[in-house]
Amino acid sequence: MKNTFFVTLFLVASTSVWGQEKAGYNLLEAQETALNNSEKLKQSVLDEEIARLKVVETRAIGLPQASLSGNFQNFLNLPIQVVDASFINPNAKPGETISFRAGTDYSASGTFQANQLLFNGSYLVGLQVSKFYQDFAKTNSEKTKEDVLFNVTQAYQMAVVAKENQLFMDSIVLATKNLVDKQQNYFELGLMVQEDMDQLNFALSNAQNSQESARLQYQNALALLKMTMGLEQSVDLEPTEDIRTLLKRSASLSGEQTVQSNINYVLLQKQIQLNEYNLKNKRMAYLPTASAFFQQTYNAYRNEFNFFANEKWFPQTLWGLQLQIPLFSSGSRKSQVSQARVELEKSRTQLTELEKALQMQKIQYENNLKSALSQLALQQKNVELAKTIYQNSITKKEIGKESSIVVSQKYNQLVMAQAQYVGAMLEVFNSKLNLDKLYHHIQ
Repeated sequence: MKNTFFVTLFLVASTSVWGQEKAGYNLLEAQETALNNSEKLKQSVLDEEIARLKVVETRAIGLPQASLSGNFQNFLNLPIQVVDASFINPNAKPGETISFRAGTDYSASGTFQANQLLFNGSYLVGLQVSKFYQDFAKTNSEKTKEDVLFNVTQAYQMAVVAKENQLFMDSIVLATKNLVDKQQNYFELGLMVQEDMDQLNFALSNAQNSQESARLQYQNALALLKMTMGLEQSVDLEPTEDIRTLLKRSASLSGEQTVQSNINYVLLQKQIQLNEYNLKNKRMAYLPTASAFFQQTYNAYRNEFNFFANEKWFPQTLWGLQLQIPLFSSGSRKSQVSQARVELEKSRTQLTELEKALQMQKIQYENNLKSALSQLALQQKNVELAKTIYQNSITKKEIGKESSIVVSQKYNQLVMAQAQYVGAMLEVFNSKLNLDKLYHHIQ
């Protein structure tokens, strides 16, 4: 029976404040909306597609390449050739030369060429890297998704806590106002002194200020939630999850998990693999490159522009092999290999450092959650106790067995207990959320 008074006021406040039509979202719906609207997530998905197309592009380098080319020339002045006169006239004087113009006014050619890479070490490594990078882009997209879920979940929890706190302050204001209204009647009948009445009005003013502060905090929390969900600020939404449901999800550890599942740990592991591929690619620079080609060309020579007439075109066909063997680079290739090896070693030490940091965070977050749950249970009892004390104080005041100053003191005690309870709830949510993110387990 002792909580009936506050339950009734809580329901009245809920009806008056939340009765209007709003777009309700539970946590899962808020997360889905955030994922659908996230521009960063859309960009990461496009990065995945780019990585997939990069695989196709890289693979094509080792497949046959074909091209067509054409050439047309119009000699305004035919080139002059100079030869020894004896080449034409055996009786010419020694050293005498003859000049003449050679060629035709017009010439044209068409060439078909095909190339095939036979061996290139960098190509083989590049093909492996392009496939691996596709997986790397997918993992990076998962990290973006995790960040989106983390932000929207945290914002949703803050909004639910702020909503709960506003409803609590609404009930306190109603309780205090009812007391002031009743005592006003006694004051008008001369049964109360002015000082006691002023003290009650002061308590009501403080309650109303706290109510307004709670309302603004809730509006700020909703604004943050809308932003993380990718919604316009003009959208009128309301979180529909119950505070107790959210607390129940956050009231336990994540079970047997390892820090190796952390998304940053996974990304750094993949970075090490990329560095290994880079080292392998630098070493491949010592190997030769081989390719084959085939070429078919048709040439035509005219003194008139009649290339489309039934005149003769002269074919030329050839094929060949090309082999390029690196011999000497003045230490450049050796230096590149050494740099790649150092980068690989550096990334491995970074992974070791990250693992140690994650192990420390694991201990911290688990202890923080245990402490937050303990504090929450304690603060919840304190709030219930402060409610009972404040309710009894109001009842005593109504029958003239309590002073207004004592009522104000009990009110301040209740407000402080509620503030500590709200802080404890947020600490539970944040501790569990940080732990879930550590294990890449945000849902």
